[in-house]
Amino acid sequence: MRETPRAEPPQPRPHRAFAHTTGASCPGTPHRSDGRPPHTPRGARQPDPLGRPGTTPPVPGRPALFSALVALAVVTWQVLVHGPLARLDERVSRSLVDTAPRRLTELASDLGDMAVALPVLACAMAYAVWRGRRAAALRAGLAMAAVPLLVIPLKEWTARPGPLEPWAQGYFPSGHTATAAVAYFGAAFLVSNRLIPVAAVLTAVTGTGLVLRGFHWPLDVFASLCLSLIVLGVSSRWRRSRSTCRSSARTATGCSGPS
Repeated sequence: MRETPRAEPPQPRPHRAFAHTTGASCPGTPHRSDGRPPHTPRGARQPDPLGRPGTTPPVPGRPALFSALVALAVVTWQVLVHGPLARLDERVSRSLVDTAPRRLTELASDLGDMAVALPVLACAMAYAVWRGRRAAALRAGLAMAAVPLLVIPLKEWTARPGPLEPWAQGYFPSGHTATAAVAYFGAAFLVSNRLIPVAAVLTAVTGTGLVLRGFHWPLDVFASLCLSLIVLGVSSRWRRSRSTCRSSARTATGCSGPS
């Protein structure tokens, strides 16, 4: 009795199945939902375009930018109409002024001075240029240049008097706080993400010194923090959108083959 030969299992054909898999980004590349080759390590993934966890550097996403914009608009409106929030702000300020040594609060306030903050950012920009990151250095410089372009018109529009100088105007928002935030956070992004906590501390110390010394109302500082968040967020999102476009262009060029 002759035995029926068993059917041999199908043998894999190299460079055939993967090449015709729907969704493959290049010939010979297995299908991946995100278009990455199978050997791409997790650390090499592109940052999230919305600034969610995993973004490098950690920049604010759309919800944070929208919240900052809304908060800035509400606070500005309250200052313009001298609403209940502005009146509460003035009462809080009067209870805080001169509760710390003036010499100490003046030193803290000086951290937001142009003569102090700008050299820090300039050194970070020079370091970035030396490392071949000219575009990142340019974006940090443009973000810093945007601070007076945004702060000065707001000061003239609101014409808010100061805590210790009611006859003067132009205290809202705080230029020193915005300068400190954009300069120190911009420098941290250019040098190392490990410096971000340092930038946060320097900015917080600046704002606290301005309030305790009586140079600004608390809402002046808060509005500047919102404005700085918007400036840094827009600058970072522009950087990320340009890098994403370049990556997409390189991928399309590398995968293009003869038709």
